Amino acid sequence: MPCSAPAERSNTIQVFVTGASGFIGSAVVRELIGAGHEVTGLARSDAAAAAVSQAGAVVVRGELADTGTLRRCADAADGVVHTAFIHDFSNFEASVQADKRAIEAMSEALAGSGRPLVVAGGLALVAPGRVVTENDVRDPANTFPRVSEETAMAAAECGVRASVMRLPPSVHGKGDHGFVPRLIALARDSGAAVYAGDGRNRWSAVHRLDAARLFRLALEAAPAGTKIHAVGDEGVPMREIAELIGRHLGVPAVGKPIDEAQRDLGWIGTFAALDAPASGELTRQRFGWQPNQPGLLEDLGEGHYFAGLAAPA
Repeated sequence: MPCSAPAERSNTIQVFVTGASGFIGSAVVRELIGAGHEVTGLARSDAAAAAVSQAGAVVVRGELADTGTLRRCADAADGVVHTAFIHDFSNFEASVQADKRAIEAMSEALAGSGRPLVVAGGLALVAPGRVVTENDVRDPANTFPRVSEETAMAAAECGVRASVMRLPPSVHGKGDHGFVPRLIALARDSGAAVYAGDGRNRWSAVHRLDAARLFRLALEAAPAGTKIHAVGDEGVPMREIAELIGRHLGVPAVGKPIDEAQRDLGWIGTFAALDAPASGELTRQRFGWQPNQPGLLEDLGEGHYFAGLAAPA
């Protein structure tokens, strides 16, 4: 269904959401609709379209490469939430460029209007090794290529009420298919829950439902250029994550030298060795946001991450 300009309606906020069927985006869609907003969601497959429609949103078929569709839908909306990203680590630079072009296309449609654009970004590599705050800028020595944040901040200079939602390494909850499930699968297959070094390196974390509520608050009120931290847990030691995984699977938690752990964990090894704590105190003060869902270890302890899993005999 093509996007078209909304009819005149009082007190109606129409939001265009990319990644609307994804783990985070689907929670954002439900949060927005629950708050009385109307949502158009981008879907690139029949399954995604069915999920978006079932959630109560209007479906527009397309993908991040369809910049014309993105531009048209952003132009027709009162605001945009961008959660989509192509997580193809075999060709990550192509994913980065697709993301950049998508943000630029939607920004062009919103330029000069003062309408909001909330872009999902990352926290892990802003300044590894210390507690990152909303006032920190990404370390220029960092070679991680994703440029979602920089592209959003450029839009804020062009009359777009653009903000960036910095998400921690673990956005958790039922349906998670990110880093933690990968660590669980590796532990199950190898017979050991591996962590790097002494395991004191930390991951910040947030529950997807708490993050979704913060996306809505940002859409409604974040000033242009705001960096927002969706942080529930400031820093969970990786050893504690590995030990909990090990208990659930019945396998040992094993610390290995960093280079060995990274080799054994494959593409996730770099992230598993990161020390990436972060504070969300300024965000909580600014938006009156308080996480009320389980923290990462509590969520893992509830068992749904391990349903049907057991270590191989």
